[in-house]
Amino acid sequence: MSTFRPHDPFKVKREHDGVLCNNFRGEDIPMILRHKDVREAAKDWQRFSSDAPFRVPIPSEEDVRSVRQLPIETDPPEHSEYRAIVEPFFRRALQPEVIGQVENLIDECLTAALPRESVEVVREFALPIQSRALTYLLKVPEAEADVWLAWGTHVFRDGEGHRKGAALEEYIQAQLDRAAAAPGGDFFSALTQASYRGRPLTRDEMVGYANLTFAGGRDTIINSIAGIIAYFCDHPEGLDFLRQDPKRIPTAAEEFVRVISPLTHIGRKCPVDTDVHGVAVPAGHRVSLCWASANFDPEAFECPEEVRLDRKPNPHLAYGAGPHFCLGAPHARLIIRSLLGKLCERVAAIKLLEARENVEREPEYERRVGYEVLTVKMTGF
Repeated sequence: MSTFRPHDPFKVKREHDGVLCNNFRGEDIPMILRHKDVREAAKDWQRFSSDAPFRVPIPSEEDVRSVRQLPIETDPPEHSEYRAIVEPFFRRALQPEVIGQVENLIDECLTAALPRESVEVVREFALPIQSRALTYLLKVPEAEADVWLAWGTHVFRDGEGHRKGAALEEYIQAQLDRAAAAPGGDFFSALTQASYRGRPLTRDEMVGYANLTFAGGRDTIINSIAGIIAYFCDHPEGLDFLRQDPKRIPTAAEEFVRVISPLTHIGRKCPVDTDVHGVAVPAGHRVSLCWASANFDPEAFECPEEVRLDRKPNPHLAYGAGPHFCLGAPHARLIIRSLLGKLCERVAAIKLLEARENVEREPEYERRVGYEVLTVKMTGF
């Protein structure tokens, strides 16, 4: 039984037209597909703007949150100034203390998983790693992760989005109230004490930062962890390859995120009437920057449907490009590299027991991304 299958549903359209027009919940959105075109559009915020509250995600999120997510839903120069306020927390993933915490966390999760006859990777392994690792980044008690686990694999789309979005905002408001009353060194306290252009942040701005923090890097990290484990079910020689030289792990981590492409695409608004590779986009309408298609473009990657753990160069766009390059990329890279390192150290084999893929079904394409269920048996040395 094989489950890890690199999947490129955009191949034909990318090669012939470079744009795929798809209707997302009643909105026609052209999807930019070629690596070169996606990269250029990501850097061109004047023509492809992120100053679009609720509309950077596709589908849009007006019905599940009440605030603009910061800093992602702004353009330069505001974006750079907003980003600078919280970037020190996200760069904590580069600090030895946090690196050690994440490595110990994954070690603990493997210690719990190895004696078991089966482990459901998505909710019993990947979700706890994502949630607990985030507490280290935000400098909040690890027990807070118990609350976040209940939100599932996606804060807005795993279950009843409106109800869960309201619960998330209620949680954030309570944390900000606590931090305002008794500031500490955590993420929420930093927001209550921060200023933007000489004034304190508004409460909506604070909520916007926290909303993105909890929603933005959740299912993407979970999908990456599950995809990596699924790959090693089919390719045990991959673990042997990395064990032979652990210096290969950073390169392999980038290849995994390219192939998995845990976020299919992201939205941009055209401020004026724009021609997008032959497709007319009226002012105020959106386009999609399709990372998942760009990452399989043979113009940028030799044999893109092959997983090459030593692929160099690897100019993938899984973390975006340009001024909006993923704020959480250092954190995601830390988790993926730590996972690969600990799997090499402790796991001899992974046997697939059950797999149900998560499939994005749209009028013009279907894309496998992550798993609804991935159950495995891990065997240690």
